[in-house]
Formats: sequence, structure tokens, C-alpha cells
Amino acid sequence: MTPIGTIERKSLLSVVLSDWKAKGVEVRSIRFAPGQETGVHSHPCPVIGYIAEGSAILQVEGQPEQRLEIGQAFYEPADTKILRFDNASSEQPLHFIAMYLMKGDHPLIVMLE
Repeated sequence: MTPIGTIERKSLLSVVLSDWKAKGVEVRSIRFAPGQETGVHSHPCPVIGYIAEGSAILQVEGQPEQRLEIGQAFYEPADTKILRFDNASSEQPLHFIAMYLMKGDHPLIVMLE
């Protein structure tokens, strides 16, 4: 059988999780309406995500704000304040895939003041 093409592997994100021992992974498809904002929040577990459609603004406490475009991956550390994760567009929807590295039975997101 003749191969159809080559397989391309492109690194999107590399994160060291040190002592984190996940017991499961929860994968969610999340859609935001144009202009939708999350609000300040945290996660009790690390979150790794991928922008599938649109663009987002992410700001982890202590880090500069970053714009994420289609095809980019992101990381939100456990128990860290996420100041922003918002749809960057007031006209286009945002769709991303989030993978929560679960240690047990806990909420995926905790909203903060």
C-alpha cells in the first residue's frame, strides 16, 4: 500500500506539571457568544486548551495579557487566579476545547470576586 502523505507533528504547548498526578481528564467543548467574558476565576486543576474558532484574551495573575488565535494552545495553572479569559471579538463567536486534568471529584471552575 502506498502512503497518501506524511504525518506532520507540530508542538503547540509544552508545560511541566511537576508533582501533579491526574486521575482523569475531563474534555469540554466551550462556546462563547461575541463579546462574552468569563469573569475572574480559578480552577482546582490544571487546564490545557486549544482555540478552535475565533480568538480569546487570556490573563493569568502575574503574567501579561495574551491574545490567542485559532490553532493556539493555552495553559491555566491550578489554583491560580485567571483575571481574564474573554472572547476577543464583539462580532464573532469563540469556540475552544478545554482539558481539565482532574485529581478527583471537584468543580471545573470557581468564580472569584
